[in-house]
Amino acid sequence: MGSKAAAKPPPPSASPSASAASPTWEFHATGPRNLSNPGWRDLIRSSCASYLLELDRQENRSAENALAPNWWKPFKYKLVRPLIDSRDGSIYGALLEWDQIAAFSDFIVVKPQGAPRAVLALRGTVLKQLTVMRDLEDDLRFFARESLTSSVRFTGALEVLKSAIDKHGSNNVCVAGHSLGAGFALQVGTTLAKDGIFVECHLFNPPSVSLGMGLRKLQEKANNILKRYISTGSFSSAGETSDRREERQVVSDVGEEKLIKEVKRWVPNLYINSCDYICCFYADRSGVATVTTEKHNVHSKLYVIAKGPKKFLEAHGLQQWWSDDSELHLAVQDSKLMYRHLRSLYVQEK
Repeated sequence: MGSKAAAKPPPPSASPSASAASPTWEFHATGPRNLSNPGWRDLIRSSCASYLLELDRQENRSAENALAPNWWKPFKYKLVRPLIDSRDGSIYGALLEWDQIAAFSDFIVVKPQGAPRAVLALRGTVLKQLTVMRDLEDDLRFFARESLTSSVRFTGALEVLKSAIDKHGSNNVCVAGHSLGAGFALQVGTTLAKDGIFVECHLFNPPSVSLGMGLRKLQEKANNILKRYISTGSFSSAGETSDRREERQVVSDVGEEKLIKEVKRWVPNLYINSCDYICCFYADRSGVATVTTEKHNVHSKLYVIAKGPKKFLEAHGLQQWWSDDSELHLAVQDSKLMYRHLRSLYVQEK
């Protein structure tokens, strides 16, 4: 298995698309190594299955030589349902379930503590001819609107996740995604959280740059300037303005307290490389995160890789998250961008 691979192959590109037919993405070559028994957390970190299902399809691989199954079988999971884009027939995700029969064959009687019964893995962009148009369409959708809810992939992922929750319960279901897939995972998780349904969520290199975000910041600044102008207008007395300002501050403080309590009910896990300009804006402006323990009071868990690759393609890649020398730090400061995503769950924007 992965633990007995000999030499370490050269790292792959940002997604498996560049080397689909080579052994680079075979589990024995690049899967988690130095592990006598790969665990379910390694499955989530190495959720290449959603990429490789699509690449197996494009390369017309049979069940005998397909690469994807080797990325869930060592973890004692099985493929229950591939997620298929109705626009081009491409596979953009995979629903995996705990395989008790496979576990029994290796004398594993009980599912490991904390392991989900179902995992929904969502892939990012694959720059191959058969799927690149639809992938880039959703990339542009996020860039323009900072929203993926109008995509057929969002609808499909939400439907599959809900069915898994109905079958196993929200405490036994996990959603994970990389790059564009992390964007879908976040928005699907947010949608469920608005209904009071909380699932474990792992987001690797989630997109953080969008035109919509920039326009919204400009609008917020313009609204703040307008409010200041109105609040200091000649039609209001100084005393009245002061009273209103204090009243608004009290209401704001109460709302903020309630938000901080409520928002902790759903805590997504973000995995960021500061050298990846697609996801780096979830970290602070300098791109450097200080370190704390998991007991810190945060709204989302923002992990920053300490010894990760520096070149963009590798910094945005998936392999870094299960490499032998990876070291993750939990950021002290709350991510303002993530806070805004979570704020929408509990605060009605005016």
